[in-house]
Amino acid sequence: MASDSRPPPYYENYAYQPEHSAPPRYTSGYNMYPHYSSPYYPPSVPRYVQRVSTQQSTPLPTTVQPKFGQVCTPRVRKTLVILLAIAILLLGAAIIGVLCWYFVTDTCSGSKIQCGTTGVCVTPSQWCNGVRDCPNGEDEDRCVRLYGPDFLLEIYSSQNNNWFAICYDDWMEKLGEMACEDLGYNSYYTSKSLPFVLGSRRFMRLNSSSTDTDLFKKLYNSDFCSSGSLVSLQCIDCGKSFKRNPRNRIVGGTTASLGNWPWQVSLHIQDVHLCGGSIITPEWIVTAAHCVEGAHSNPYYWRVYAGILTQPDMYRTKGYSVAKIISHPNYDSTTKNNDVALMKLRTPLSFNVFVKPVCLPNPGMMFDSMQQCWISGWGAKFQGGNTSKELNEASVFLIDSSTCNARFVYNGLILPTMICAGYLSGGVDSCQGDSGGPLVTMKNAIWWLVGDTSWGTGCANQYKPGVYGNMTVFTDWIYRNMQANR
Repeated sequence: MASDSRPPPYYENYAYQPEHSAPPRYTSGYNMYPHYSSPYYPPSVPRYVQRVSTQQSTPLPTTVQPKFGQVCTPRVRKTLVILLAIAILLLGAAIIGVLCWYFVTDTCSGSKIQCGTTGVCVTPSQWCNGVRDCPNGEDEDRCVRLYGPDFLLEIYSSQNNNWFAICYDDWMEKLGEMACEDLGYNSYYTSKSLPFVLGSRRFMRLNSSSTDTDLFKKLYNSDFCSSGSLVSLQCIDCGKSFKRNPRNRIVGGTTASLGNWPWQVSLHIQDVHLCGGSIITPEWIVTAAHCVEGAHSNPYYWRVYAGILTQPDMYRTKGYSVAKIISHPNYDSTTKNNDVALMKLRTPLSFNVFVKPVCLPNPGMMFDSMQQCWISGWGAKFQGGNTSKELNEASVFLIDSSTCNARFVYNGLILPTMICAGYLSGGVDSCQGDSGGPLVTMKNAIWWLVGDTSWGTGCANQYKPGVYGNMTVFTDWIYRNMQANR
């Protein structure tokens, strides 16, 4: 969190990226919240040292070597045969290992999803888009989503090329578990009935006479629903916090209390806090792509700390190791377009009152400009300062894209994958070390992840609010990758 109480020196740091001087791309008219249809590096980071050419030694006088026939005694021949046999065995083992890896493991690179056992890989954007990109059509067969703030369960019909809600008639808990698995969750929380106006829309019904246990094979299109209710599904108990949405504005940052932001994590490399992140499931963390680019893309280097307020307390615990890092395939390090990444933990988090997930925004959700949000993190308390030892929090407001793209603000640099929050007058902002951390808001008594801290010009400067990844754009990509990497 930052305030502008000190002189604002210019700085460039890893954990919170400054604005790049790219040519203006001023656009107006699009909505940023679309409706769905000192540098701070770990002390041990090596620096490149130019290789110095060494002079060649004076060549030694050549000596006549004995011919092979002269030294190939029976003992030598036996040794050579043994070495050759060992080499053949090692080569065979290597070939078998490569073949096992190729046929058993997922051969898709990056964030692509494999089509069954065919070996064909497609991008998450090709999944459930009405076009059968997989040879057997797997990308269009089991398409599930949760819609709106009430978690309305919807199924995609490839025959009708449209999404349909499900009538609550004959609904069963085990069907909800199946739908959650198809979303990529390893958990199931609850199913509820959601009233709707009869005749207002088409939906799908369950065939009660069908003996099939597969949810998708039991569904058919219908205009009639006797219960007058649709299925609302939650796969995880998310968005619960001790923090209540306050009415008073907080100027600058204040120290957070334990349990206020139970989804907030600290991401370390070699015992150094570099970025923040948000818990969305026991296994998955959302952060910024710029936090894990380049030399920091190796999951082995990272440790994740959850449910701890101060950095010194983290040094006394082991934290959680990271098994996999998935950056958005279209991330642009120059413009910070698509600045989002996922971390999968090697062992799942144990949830308690201080460690809980935040809710991902569902398709169909809209966040209004000037909606109150909260940011949190261990970032610097003033521009150019060191990262904080304590978790801080601050209240900010969403800023409309047309305002944020004005010539005197960011002059067209704000893309649809970005969202602005803060104050045009400055004074409250994210800062160095807050990158990847959460921007959240409360709606329907639930905390939603609106964005991840991405970039800005300085900290808390006038007309330079913080810029965050627009999570409503990334939700579908997150679900597809969770599903592909269960």
